Amino acid sequence: MLFERQNFLVAGLSRSGVSAAQYLAAHRAGVYLYDDVDDETVRAAEETLQSLGCTPVKKGELDAAVEKCDVLVLSPGIPVDHPLPIAFKRAGKRIIGEAELGISQLRCPIVAVTGTNGKTTTVSMLEAVFKGAGKNAIACGNVGKPVTSCIDELGEEGIAVAEISSFQLETLYSLKPHVAVVLNVTEDHLNRHYTLDNYIYLKSRILKNSAESEYAVLNYDDPVVRGFAEKTRAKVIWFSAKEQVAGGYLSDGWLCFREERVCREDDLSVGGMHNRMNALAAVCAAKLFGVPNEVIADALKNFRGVKHRLQTVAEVRGVSFIDDSKATNVDSAVQAVSSVKGESVILLGGKDKGYSYEPLFDAIKDSGVVHAVIYGENAFRILGAALKRGYTSLSLCRPFDLAVRIAFLTAKAGQSVLLSPASASFDAFRSYEERGDRFVELAGILKEEYEPHKAEEQFEEQFEEEDSE
Repeated sequence: MLFERQNFLVAGLSRSGVSAAQYLAAHRAGVYLYDDVDDETVRAAEETLQSLGCTPVKKGELDAAVEKCDVLVLSPGIPVDHPLPIAFKRAGKRIIGEAELGISQLRCPIVAVTGTNGKTTTVSMLEAVFKGAGKNAIACGNVGKPVTSCIDELGEEGIAVAEISSFQLETLYSLKPHVAVVLNVTEDHLNRHYTLDNYIYLKSRILKNSAESEYAVLNYDDPVVRGFAEKTRAKVIWFSAKEQVAGGYLSDGWLCFREERVCREDDLSVGGMHNRMNALAAVCAAKLFGVPNEVIADALKNFRGVKHRLQTVAEVRGVSFIDDSKATNVDSAVQAVSSVKGESVILLGGKDKGYSYEPLFDAIKDSGVVHAVIYGENAFRILGAALKRGYTSLSLCRPFDLAVRIAFLTAKAGQSVLLSPASASFDAFRSYEERGDRFVELAGILKEEYEPHKAEEQFEEQFEEEDSE
């Protein structure tokens, strides 16, 4: 792209939109800004970007902006059937995302990871493995840094470990990863993509540009992902928890790659079969870059998981609080209830994404979940699914804060309060991170209310230590 001769309209001033605007402004492009939302965060972003020469656009000025601008840089949060991208398409103009802008400018190898669940964990594992091998690796894309913010830092010698969502794949055309990883495909985002077939198609696009010199690391145990092997020219490397495939697999308590033992299963610091699969995918990608087994094993042993994914964040009167706010779909919540040890009260609800919740209650009935607290915008849809499956140990309320309090009062000592919502967060929060942070904050408030003596004891211990010094 010849930035100096083009005008760009950046739509959506979230983290990726701000980064795209900063990159374009630094390369002397004409940059215009628009966001449907008018809040403090957006206004602060506009003010910062105006100082770089960008121009905010009001809703009534969009028609003129469409005529003036050559390219629309669309936020992943804005669907492609929104009126703004439709206007650009009718005008015969280009529509890209921040990831497309960044990837088109990268000069280093890319490992691209997609899938319904496990993307962030796998990308974080790979970043740790590559750094352990002394490589300049950066987790970017849908996690960590926007791609446009780390182009110079990566240079030619780095490795971009990019998490790629289905939203990004809608506007991503030039991606040609040295290694593409597809973890799994289950129902998700049907409110955005309408049908499962369309969602599957979007996931397969990560392999669209792969040539014979690149690699596709695919989940052999997932029938949808296994079918992707027929849609790529890349060399296929399988990973499996069930069979000894040509690639990564489990054998006699070890994670193996092509008959080499790489890491003991028991040495993984994160539990659950889903994390063994994530680790196998990471092993495959790392081995394709020549990382030694001992480096991979050491990184996986020391990997402490991802924030908001099955993190025990507090204990109040013998009740543990487990933050799994990242579980924004049914499959991820199913993995959570099968992974959490002991009995728990689960918090379910939020913004509906268009899929069925019945399979979740099939899993809950066979798990340690003793009660469900249902809240949020989709509360009655989840309630209907529970009743269809004959699950009646539940409470229903709308506000999130009240739901957390009810879950705590319902749980007994030795049990857990598990936030694994199986829903998006956008009914009440900007992101699943904000929802998880609020859960942690509420756990702290409950601790102050129900264990005030603990706070006093901690203060007295600190005072005694200072006095003895």
